[in-house]
Amino acid sequence: MLVEVKVPALSESVAEATLLSWHKREGEQVDRGENLIDIETDKVVLELPAPAAGILAKIIKDDGTTVTSGEIIATIDTEAAGASTIASTSATTAAAAETGAGATLPSGQPAPAPSPVTSEVPPMMPAARNMAAQANLAPAEIGSIKGSGRGGRITKEDVAEHVDRKAAAPSVPTSSEPAPKPTPEPMSAPTLVTPQAAAPTEIEGDRPEQRVPMSRLRARIAERLVQSQSTAAILTTFNEVNMQAIMDLRARHKDKFEKEHGVKLGIMSFFVKAVVAALKKFPIVNASVNGSDIIYHGYYDIGIAVSSPRGLVVPILRNADSLSQAQIERQIADFGRRAQDGKLTIEELTGGTFSITNGGVFGSMLSTPIINPPQSAILGIHATKERPVAENGQVVIRPMCYLALSYDHRIIDGREAVLSLVAMKEALEYPMSPLLGD
Repeated sequence: MLVEVKVPALSESVAEATLLSWHKREGEQVDRGENLIDIETDKVVLELPAPAAGILAKIIKDDGTTVTSGEIIATIDTEAAGASTIASTSATTAAAAETGAGATLPSGQPAPAPSPVTSEVPPMMPAARNMAAQANLAPAEIGSIKGSGRGGRITKEDVAEHVDRKAAAPSVPTSSEPAPKPTPEPMSAPTLVTPQAAAPTEIEGDRPEQRVPMSRLRARIAERLVQSQSTAAILTTFNEVNMQAIMDLRARHKDKFEKEHGVKLGIMSFFVKAVVAALKKFPIVNASVNGSDIIYHGYYDIGIAVSSPRGLVVPILRNADSLSQAQIERQIADFGRRAQDGKLTIEELTGGTFSITNGGVFGSMLSTPIINPPQSAILGIHATKERPVAENGQVVIRPMCYLALSYDHRIIDGREAVLSLVAMKEALEYPMSPLLGD
């Protein structure tokens, strides 16, 4: 019986997707639920499990093909599973015969057959696969990595640990010939977000170049940013916040907080709370434009920009006004982990009424963030640095952080923008310890 393998249903906001790489070849055995192929949309990478056990009879759509919801991309022959097992056994026996297996020892006992060597790549997380491709790891080498993920899957951390061990191991010459001189490495090229579709490096003399196609996510990011700048009247207002109170509060509560809630007390939950407080005072900053209408949102879905191997993604904290700081910290930590493994869902990346981006984690001192349409404003957080400031007529050193609020001037006037940013600043400089409760 032939079972069709179809592209899963995509969300309404996702029209098409790209097939990244098949993990099985035609004629190979597959188990029900085993990941057959990774499918990339402009939001997430989806794993497509096998709908039934059997033999992968035919691959209809190859790597790199653009597909839509419900499209048939392969077929599985469920009745050929037994035949595959017999064929596999016969192949192993034949291989053993060629290597001398089946011969008898002087004692009359049959010689043991050598174990067949396989180079099949074990299950890997998308982020781990990308890192392995960038490190040029061979399938046999990948097969030696022990996976620590769910079901023995290899994670990005497993690959990174393997690469580190490999780099630290001394190089041993395999012959008496002198080792060739190492070729100078070219300057770092842009991050390859989809190694499967990458073109080979084109070298002209000592000026190497590499041409790679944009991933769907990168192309979507580019499209939305250009759309934002070409359709919105973006203006940015700045302020600075004294982070001393938050740092003192974290120092007093961090151990107890982590013990009670099982998550570290970061600074993002303070910013989320401050943003929600400001949006409640100035609802227009939480609104969006729809044609000639203004949509006022009676809820607070806050997007948190997260860096991932595929690019920047913005998962959504739904109903952030009803979440405690512990719940916010848990969700943000979970977003970060799953972004690295490509496990965020389309639903988690869809919607949002306001966004927060933290360039400070990379050392940014000041920037003008671009609005994430159809939202009308975004808060940019920057690096906290000790600087001299005036307090009560005295110059003191305080941990200061610049804030940038970019807003759509079509619907948000300067007064509302400035006052909402001031409201965020005040909420951050005078945080309340009851916010730490559930």
